[in-house]
Amino acid sequence: MDNFEKHIRNHAAQFNERRADKDKMWAKISEELHQAKPKVIPLWKRPLFRVAASVLLLLGLASFFGLSVLNNNAKKTQYASKELMEIDMYYKDLVSYQVELVKNNQALSEENKTEFLSFMEELDAEYEVLKKEMQKNLDNEQVLEAIVSNYKKRIELIENLLYQLNESKKQDEDDYGYTL
Repeated sequence: MDNFEKHIRNHAAQFNERRADKDKMWAKISEELHQAKPKVIPLWKRPLFRVAASVLLLLGLASFFGLSVLNNNAKKTQYASKELMEIDMYYKDLVSYQVELVKNNQALSEENKTEFLSFMEELDAEYEVLKKEMQKNLDNEQVLEAIVSNYKKRIELIENLLYQLNESKKQDEDDYGYTL
């Protein structure tokens, strides 16, 4: 390094020939400052974002556990509804078919038909009340039995009416029999 130091000392004058242009340097620095983009902090590093993410995470977990509890209750409701659905499927078709038979029966007067249909509407209203009660008391066997009893009343009412109609037809046919 001795040679290097000698070289610098011997040529020191050459190093001093070029002086830095301070105005030019500051102009370039200020130009770069104006053109430089502002410092960007990534979104995930901001404190507000971290707080918001924590709150969302807690809400998500709470809703997940809440929905799992509700889903468990829905399964209980589904069980009761499944029984009710099976009862409805069995009896509704039977009742609606027999009601149509009564409505289309020409042997009945309009007065008898309206009286019969009013009884059926009363039983329908009772059924709706029982259905609402079933939703309140999910596994109540008494409510299920009452619903089945309601359907049985409807069917019995229809069967009695149809039986009476058939009996009256038989009596009419016996009156027009052959005499020898």
